[in-house]
Amino acid sequence: MALNKPFNRGPRLPFKKKEAEHNINQFIRAVEVRLVGDNLEPGIYSLRDALAIAEEQELDLVEISPNAVPPVCKVTDYNKFIYEQKKKLKEIKNNAKQTVIKEIRFGPNTDDHDFEFKLKHAIKFLESGEKVRAYVHFKGRAIVYKEQGEILLLRFAQALEDVGKVEQLPKLEGKRMFLTVTSKGAKK
Repeated sequence: MALNKPFNRGPRLPFKKKEAEHNINQFIRAVEVRLVGDNLEPGIYSLRDALAIAEEQELDLVEISPNAVPPVCKVTDYNKFIYEQKKKLKEIKNNAKQTVIKEIRFGPNTDDHDFEFKLKHAIKFLESGEKVRAYVHFKGRAIVYKEQGEILLLRFAQALEDVGKVEQLPKLEGKRMFLTVTSKGAKK
């Protein structure tokens, strides 16, 4: 038994346009504003005068700092203003350095060859400017050897003394004992 009627999804809601991030032109509620922008004398103007100046230049009056007393408004093209703000945010985001933490895992009874192998990797990570988080994982009843794990991590930190500095001394959290080492000088 097939119905020829379309499925009723309920009433359609109108598409909501994204509200402006800043108050512009007639949406500014202050009585007087501090006016800034190109080709004008900065100062405190009544809202009516500021709107007249913006209209005269065929630009928008944009409220930049609404919490200031009086609010700061700029005479500019709003679309250009938004574009420049997004461009600045993108530039700040690109320049922000993200720290990478590399983890190295040991067992409480790690032998010398494995220790040296993992030490070489840690040195390589620290020389490239990354953080190293070494930990000893205790399985089952191996937690009895936590002193051995601490000695292993301290030996690891001492071996990395030339290229890195200890940020956090060995600390037991649950079944893992952690040590964090940061590089002394990033070569990126």
